[in-house]
Amino acid sequence: MKSASLALTFGLLASIASAAAPIRIDNPWSRATAPGQLVGGGFMTIVNVGAIPDRLVSATSPVADDVQIHHTSMDGGVMRMRQVTDGLEIPANGKVELKPRGLHLMFMQLKAPLEAGARFPVQLQFEKAGSVTTQFIVENH
Repeated sequence: MKSASLALTFGLLASIASAAAPIRIDNPWSRATAPGQLVGGGFMTIVNVGAIPDRLVSATSPVADDVQIHHTSMDGGVMRMRQVTDGLEIPANGKVELKPRGLHLMFMQLKAPLEAGARFPVQLQFEKAGSVTTQFIVENH
């Protein structure tokens, strides 16, 4: 009885912790790609309406072999892109915008071109909120 009570208590605490950092995904989209293009970009706004910060740690999608978090910056007039390997912090009661020429997702080794009007799922893994799946729409930008 005591171990069942402890398990219930820990389960409730885990549920409360998950609910404490609710994540919302606004305007998830990707650019259409050309035939044979092996990479594509993903953009969205990640909103944390919770009172504690969270961290996007990874992403997956059936449209690509790998999904990476990237950051683009200018360095001496040269645009450079690098993978963000330690996750992306989403501040409490704040948001992070993933957009062209800034933070974004990279869909690596696309399995087929991303065609305008198509939709595809992306599963985002957060440190505290857990898994959040959203539908990206492909646009001609």
